[in-house]
Amino acid sequence: MILTADIGNSTTTLALFEEGGALALRSTYSTDPHATGDQFAIQLFSLFQLHQVEPEQIKGGIIASVVPPVTAALARAVERLTGKPPLIVGTGIRTGLDIRSDMHAQLGADIVAYCVGAIERFDRCPSPVIVVDFGTAITFSVLRGNVYEGCVIAPGVRVGLEALSRQAAELPHISLNRPAVLLGHNTVDAMQSGVIYGNASLVDGMLTRIDEELGHTAAVIATGSYAGEVVPYCHHTIEQDPDLLLKGLFLLYQKNIDSRKKG
Repeated sequence: MILTADIGNSTTTLALFEEGGALALRSTYSTDPHATGDQFAIQLFSLFQLHQVEPEQIKGGIIASVVPPVTAALARAVERLTGKPPLIVGTGIRTGLDIRSDMHAQLGADIVAYCVGAIERFDRCPSPVIVVDFGTAITFSVLRGNVYEGCVIAPGVRVGLEALSRQAAELPHISLNRPAVLLGHNTVDAMQSGVIYGNASLVDGMLTRIDEELGHTAAVIATGSYAGEVVPYCHHTIEQDPDLLLKGLFLLYQKNIDSRKKG
């Protein structure tokens, strides 16, 4: 089995893939920037026990992270349990991406991973592909084949909702539920409608602008924690794949391990 880990600002997702590429398990935790290697080792050991996986079954691992202090702690835990240091998505790793952007060195590990996943999924797609990631931020990444053209970054669904409740004294903190109606008849319904339909409108508007910029209608795939809440209310045709980033990590692991064996 291959261990993949996506460390985001809000959540950390761990997954195990069979060596043939089948997803065997997936588990998500809140990201703790102060977590230690020992804490991660306990979490991993408990996860393996829960799913009856022996550490010896883990042949290798790979981590994509946007939280550097957590990266080191998790990497230590993985090596401690499996005896193998994980690959870290970053400088020096083979991606297969042609990044035509000023932000080459700044491109997040999460973006690299889900773009690799999207390239595999749309291998024979003649049109450009837009990957919309609904995480702490909403990002729109544009691909033409294996060429990364650039991205747009907007505030995320939860970030916007929490900012609204925090900055407006009379607006409550609410759970993120599907709106009952467009025009709310109470504060909670009105806020839920604004967050869901507002973000759906943001996505539709941005996709239209990107299509105009490209001069071509692009295929669109969505991933991330809040895609399921927003995408059903978008007017564009959007595929969903909540595991796109994890699949991309598995592909990156295979690509880099294979290249090392050949070397």
